[in-house]
Parts: sequence; structure tokens; C-alpha cells
Amino acid sequence: MITPSPSAATSAIPSRWSIFPGILKDSLTVFWGDWLDLRVRVTQVVASGLVSPLIYILAFGLGLGSALDSAMQPPAGDNYLEFILPGMVALSSMTISFGGTTFSICGERLYSKTFEEILLLPVHPLSLFLGKMMAGVLRGLMTSGSVIAIALITTGNWRFLSPLFLLVLILNCAVFSGLGVIIGLNVKSLEGVGLLNNFLIVPMSFLGATFFDPATLPIVLKAVVYLLPLTYTSISLRSAVYLPLAQFPWYSIPVLLLAAIVLSVVGAYQFSHQKD
Repeated sequence: MITPSPSAATSAIPSRWSIFPGILKDSLTVFWGDWLDLRVRVTQVVASGLVSPLIYILAFGLGLGSALDSAMQPPAGDNYLEFILPGMVALSSMTISFGGTTFSICGERLYSKTFEEILLLPVHPLSLFLGKMMAGVLRGLMTSGSVIAIALITTGNWRFLSPLFLLVLILNCAVFSGLGVIIGLNVKSLEGVGLLNNFLIVPMSFLGATFFDPATLPIVLKAVVYLLPLTYTSISLRSAVYLPLAQFPWYSIPVLLLAAIVLSVVGAYQFSHQKD
């Protein structure tokens, strides 16, 4: 019986890890293809995701907020408008990361019929998923960047650009663009996308701690709210801007990262078994 030498066993370890640089390179190639299509619609992408946050800022931050400020002090920020601004950044990044990615894949699958060409690329399924996800992350960052600009003008607080704030924002975009990829691979029509948006994204927009502090909720409702990934983003962005670093909810980063990893595994499996 021939046993492998220790040097042979050791040399097999790098070969297993050597696949990851190739996956990253192929992911950037897939991403670049989406970027070439996206760059001609940058203004449209930014504007489409800016409407809802602006309406919420005007209606809740300035309208309802003026009444709430006279009755209570928000747990973070000097007034209710400042309190909801980080939530509006989370909301805009979620909406466009999910919606833009889902509709992009659905358009390729159901209408332009170009999605088969992507499936024929000689790359790892994880590269296909990560490339599409990175395009969704870019969409979310472009839109949320406009909301951040509004927040900077309104508050003058430069912590909206802190590394911790941007890290949480990128993780949020990764989670919802990854979810958008999976939904886009499975829906049968654009009507199905609208249905999922109404039952998933819209409720999360209001229940994801964007307009309230979840710490004040009853235990049953708090359990429901903390099942939503947007909740961890909203409280983390708010803490990164207004609270001391010692009060930052550090648990939110591994939660969002784990959600992104799980979605990546599911998305890679979906790509490897996609029949379109």
C-alpha cells in the first residue's frame, strides 16, 4: 500500500484554495458585463431609488417629526428627522439592491433571452452569483449615496461617511442583492416580482427599524422585527452615526455577513442547476 508523503498532502492544501482567486476574477468579469449596461443608466438608477426615501423624509421626518419633537426626545439624533435618516439610507439600499437585481435577471431570462449565454460561460457557479450580486451592490450604493448626500446637507454629520457606516451599508446591499439574484432566477413573470415585493420588501421597509427604535417594542413584536435583516442594518447605521463606538451593536455585522454567505451558497447552487 502506497501512502502519500507529507509533502504531497501539504501541497494539496494550496491547490484547494487556489480556486478562490479564479472565482474572484471571473466574478469581476461577470460584474463588468453588467456594469457596461448599467453605466448608461446611472441617472435613472439613482433617481428611481431616491423617490421613496425623499417622500418618507418629507412626510415623516418633517411632517410627523415636527409633532414628535415637541413630545419626545429620539433615542439617537437631536430630532426625529435625524433619527430616521440612517434608516432611509438602509431603505434605499435595500430597495434598489433587491429590485434592480431581480428585474435585471428577469429581463435577461424572460424577455431579451440572453441569460442562456451567461449560463454557458466557463466559470464557477459562485462566480456567476457573485458577479450579479456585486452589480446589485453597486446599484444600492449609488442610490444610497444620494440619500447620504441629503443627510450630510441636512445634519452636517460626517459620520455618515465613516468606515463602519459604509461597511454595514455594503453588507446590507450584498444581502438584498443576493436575495434579488435568487428571486430573479426563480420567478416566472414580472407579476411574480411585484407580488414578492409587496409581501416582502414593502413590509420590511416599515418593520425594519427604519422609523422606530425596536428596543421599545413588546417582546413578541421585537422577536419578529429582529428576524428581518434590515433591522440590523438600520440600528447599526444609526449607532454608527449618533452613538459612541462602545454602544455599537457589533453582533449585527456577523449576522449580515452570515446572511450574505448563506445566500451565496444558495445562489451558487441555483446557478449550477439553472435550466433557462
